[in-house]
Amino acid sequence: MESMEPRITDVAAVGHFSIDSILLPSRPHSMVVLGGSVTYVSLVAKRLDASASVISRVGGDFPEAYMWWLREEGVDLSGVVKAEAEQTTRFELKYSGDLSERTLKLKGKASPINLSDIPVLFRAKAVHLAPIAGEVSLEVAEFLKSRAEALSLDPQGLLRSFDESGNVSCCSKLDNRLLELVNICKSSEEEIKALTGKVDLNSAIKAVHDYGVETVIVTLGVNGAVLSVEKTRYNIPACTAKAVVDPTGAGDVFMGGFLTEFIRAKDSFWCACVGSAAASLVVEGLGPTFFGEKEEMYRRAESVYEK
Repeated sequence: MESMEPRITDVAAVGHFSIDSILLPSRPHSMVVLGGSVTYVSLVAKRLDASASVISRVGGDFPEAYMWWLREEGVDLSGVVKAEAEQTTRFELKYSGDLSERTLKLKGKASPINLSDIPVLFRAKAVHLAPIAGEVSLEVAEFLKSRAEALSLDPQGLLRSFDESGNVSCCSKLDNRLLELVNICKSSEEEIKALTGKVDLNSAIKAVHDYGVETVIVTLGVNGAVLSVEKTRYNIPACTAKAVVDPTGAGDVFMGGFLTEFIRAKDSFWCACVGSAAASLVVEGLGPTFFGEKEEMYRRAESVYEK
């Protein structure tokens, strides 16, 4: 008889998968790849020998090849709902010549994630809320908080507004009760300033801590990241990539690396160094196709940690 004991996932990522059309200055045509923060977070967790699951909704247009690939990589997809009559979230990403800036356009949108989409026996050591188009509600976050040892949030998809053409801009519409639930919050500098209404980074970090968030991470692109743990700040250098081919997903991979080490009770500075190392590897390939070997990830993390 099969046990009804819940199987506890190490890292669970919650948010929409996306079908991304990426326009890079080095390539004459756009490339279509599997996207969404949940893709990058779950795959890097697997690369670091953690168990990983995804809670998401996709449409009938979501390629079965993507599902097959993720399962082959060992990602648990039992929390992915495929609604045949709906469409999958789609984005167009266009990068500037030096890859430092990008513009986003929403091309399709799946329906929000519901409580009924979450598997009955779901449990996780760390749940990472990673919405990309407003698909995670406070109600869903509250429920997941009760099923996880640690709750992490990347608010980017809750801060985005979309015009009639799908053009994306950053705004500050977020239910602050969400911040009161989370243990870890990761955002870009632009996002944390929009989130808090502060123009100064230090003030913005303090404002997030004031909601009760113990760990605040702000990614700064080529300048690395800032890690603030219960108001003690660390500057995390960016690990050097051999070549930057595609910066998509670097912040998500950072969080996947961070959370995987975090649940292993490693110190937060080391967790962030692993995140930085993971980010430096993923940008060397196109989309979520390259994460490097675990040994190389740890080698790069150690080179930063020992500085």
